[in-house]
Amino acid sequence: MQEEMAELLRLILKHRGKIVGVLLGLLLGWISIAYGIIKALFVGLLVLAGYYLGSRVDNRESLSDALHKLLPPGDR
Repeated sequence: MQEEMAELLRLILKHRGKIVGVLLGLLLGWISIAYGIIKALFVGLLVLAGYYLGSRVDNRESLSDALHKLLPPGDR
C-alpha cells in the first residue's frame, strides 16, 4: 500500500504544473458556467491553456516564454 502511495506522490510531483493548470482552468471555467451557457464554451479554452502552461512548467521552460508563444505579439 505504501508503494502505491509513493508512486502516486511521484506522479503528482512530476506533473504538478499540469495538475495545477488544469485545476485553475476548471475553477475559472466553473465560475464562468455559473454566469451563462455561452461562457461555458470558454471552459475548454481555460482548461487547454492551463494544461499547456502547466506542461511547459513541467518541462522546466520559462512561464514568460510559454505566454509569449501562446498569446499574440503586441507592443513590446
